[in-house]
Amino acid sequence: MSYLKNAWYVAALANEVDATEFFHRKILDTSILIYRKEDGQAVALHDRCPHRFAPLHLGKRLGDDVVCLYHALRFDCSGKCTHNPHGQGHIPKAAQVKSFPLVERFGFLWIWMGDEAADLDMLPDFGELETGHPNSVGYTYMHMNANYELIIDNVMDLSHIDHVHGEIITTRGQLSPQVPQIKEKEKAISARWEWKQTPAMMIFANFLPEPKEEARHYFDITWTPPANIQLSVGAVQGDKSLDECIGQYDLHTTTPETENSTHYFFATRRNHNVEDAEYNAMKIKAMHEAFITEDGPIIQAVQDEMGTNDFFGLNPVLMSNDVAPVKVRRLLKKLIDEEATRKDDTRAPRVVNG
Repeated sequence: MSYLKNAWYVAALANEVDATEFFHRKILDTSILIYRKEDGQAVALHDRCPHRFAPLHLGKRLGDDVVCLYHALRFDCSGKCTHNPHGQGHIPKAAQVKSFPLVERFGFLWIWMGDEAADLDMLPDFGELETGHPNSVGYTYMHMNANYELIIDNVMDLSHIDHVHGEIITTRGQLSPQVPQIKEKEKAISARWEWKQTPAMMIFANFLPEPKEEARHYFDITWTPPANIQLSVGAVQGDKSLDECIGQYDLHTTTPETENSTHYFFATRRNHNVEDAEYNAMKIKAMHEAFITEDGPIIQAVQDEMGTNDFFGLNPVLMSNDVAPVKVRRLLKKLIDEEATRKDDTRAPRVVNG
């Protein structure tokens, strides 16, 4: 499958990788080993020894080096072979493991899988997740047996909440009649809904002056490549503007494992009841369960029924609620095609006249 490779994907939650153990995960069809050096910095290597292709995560650590379980070749954190215990100890030039740029930001470890030089300016700013009290932010991870673009479709078209989700985040049928406001930039697609419902969404109702009364709500969502969706949601009552809402700042970001499986990461920070650790744990658990029991089954059923990832090739019936996800699909394809063209251009032989 074609992926946008010269981009930053989430490889793991920062707290998934501890100070001593190897962590491994398949990303864009490639096995990746992640571990922290003794100074705490996380590094990423291809999880495959170049000798007999044994997974390196099965081996052991020796300081900041990785020792392959199979024949004990040793590699430093840049992937360079530093020791061969066989024969006279000669180290072949090809004894090199590919390393991948890895940065820790916003509670995640981000990996650059492409051949072009890693560019931190291409990582969107999700610094809002790191502001405020630490008990006001939660993170979770889900593995889904579906193509990552189906998950992006799901978040970019929030009208599904009217039909898929239960009481905890119900929108009481108010989104489906609307056509969201769409904004397009060179590398971003945004959609916004504003509506009223009675009572307010359960996640906010008890923090509003009149929990059982009508409240005004909004969703504001922005996709940026390769697979990040920043979603803000809030509710207000009375004369307050939506900018003064009881609300939360969320990040949905997906990383393809394979063509038909995805690593799904979610983070949320709220602006209310910010110091309550028990509430924080309960909230992220409830959001996780909503994804697993409500979004997940329908998305995975769609994947199974499609039998292909050529969405447009199936001639889908498109409706007003499809505007944002369709625009994202088309922009992502454009970026992937442009990347492929750049790669082809660098491979083309030079023609010398005369």
